[in-house]
Amino acid sequence: MITHLHVIGFLLVLLALVHIGFPRYFQWRTELASLSLMNRQMMHIHMFFIALMVLMMGILCLTSAQELTSTVFGKRIALFLGVFWSIRLMVQLFGYSIRLWKGKRFETVVHVVFTLFWSYASVVFFWTVWG
Repeated sequence: MITHLHVIGFLLVLLALVHIGFPRYFQWRTELASLSLMNRQMMHIHMFFIALMVLMMGILCLTSAQELTSTVFGKRIALFLGVFWSIRLMVQLFGYSIRLWKGKRFETVVHVVFTLFWSYASVVFFWTVWG
């Protein structure tokens, strides 16, 4: 289980770093230009805090995997992370329109990869608690 938590930790750190390129990749300068200053800044600030939380979850998995698997408090954190990533999986499957990825090679690959990753993370965190 420790190895799986380390893998998830590494992947979460990587995902957090990928957020750096989101504004450019998603062309936020153009796409968000019509929004009010408040909404535009909320997009950037919320994206920053999402990336920060993902980074901190990754660091937690990399540095505290033993504690997550062997202490009551660690298992409680693992339970909350399992719930969080399970909800994220449901959003991946049911929150985004299929039109965003169906028939588009890159977007379909991204959709499948993240569906698998959220599933893997959910199972590992729940397994940490009840396995």
